Amino acid sequence: MTTNTNLELPLAISIRKQIVQALSEFNMIEDGDKVLVCVSGGKDSSILLTLLQEIQRRAEINFEIEAAILDQKQPGFSVSEFKTWVEELGIKLHIIEKDTYSIVKEKVTDGGTYCSLCSRLRRAILYDFAFENKFTKMALGHHATDLVETTFLNLFYTGNIASMPPKLKSDDGRNVIIRPLCYVAEKDLTELSVQWKFPIIPCKLCGSQDGMKRAKMKKLIADLEKDIPNLQSSVLTGLSNVKPSQLLDQKLWSFQNFEMNSTK
Repeated sequence: MTTNTNLELPLAISIRKQIVQALSEFNMIEDGDKVLVCVSGGKDSSILLTLLQEIQRRAEINFEIEAAILDQKQPGFSVSEFKTWVEELGIKLHIIEKDTYSIVKEKVTDGGTYCSLCSRLRRAILYDFAFENKFTKMALGHHATDLVETTFLNLFYTGNIASMPPKLKSDDGRNVIIRPLCYVAEKDLTELSVQWKFPIIPCKLCGSQDGMKRAKMKKLIADLEKDIPNLQSSVLTGLSNVKPSQLLDQKLWSFQNFEMNSTK
């Protein structure tokens, strides 16, 4: 496959600036960090890897970048062309082989969706790898559209207001997770992937299933954006502009000890 990873394309520059903004505002990468970019072979993490390397080249601080991809033994999965492309970038790629495909196929029956279990297994394997190899940060390819979709999913299906934070510590305290694409819209990543023409490894496990909740949210957001063009931007702004006193959560606001002069 012929690739054209032109870093000076206007869209590439725009996305890089959005990544830099996120890195700065959330203090994602510090001097001396060893960053593991978790790639799937898809467009999002591949663009993140490429632009993070360019940011590293321009940065005033020193930090390392390596990549890791999980071979889950799905039929037809081939990492060879993608591996060649990453190595041509001059980035070390770790290929972790774990047969989670068989586990997911065995455990998920009766028309259930694979994503939840698959992602939990994948996350645990990558977390262990990052910790064992002394990576100080793990960079994931979740973008702004993922954050908005997750907000809707949590609100509609689980009854809580939550999204994907740009930076967090894993539950066991061993890993720090960062999402440098948190300000980047998926449509821009899709367009850049077409312009760059780099190899993409499609997911043939969950991607073949119908009726998934995230797919429904994606369609809902697309339909809403026909009337509300700035919907995603507004939701992102709202996630960084929370007003606890305007909600019903009694853990955030004491309604039992309410005072008229409260200004919180």
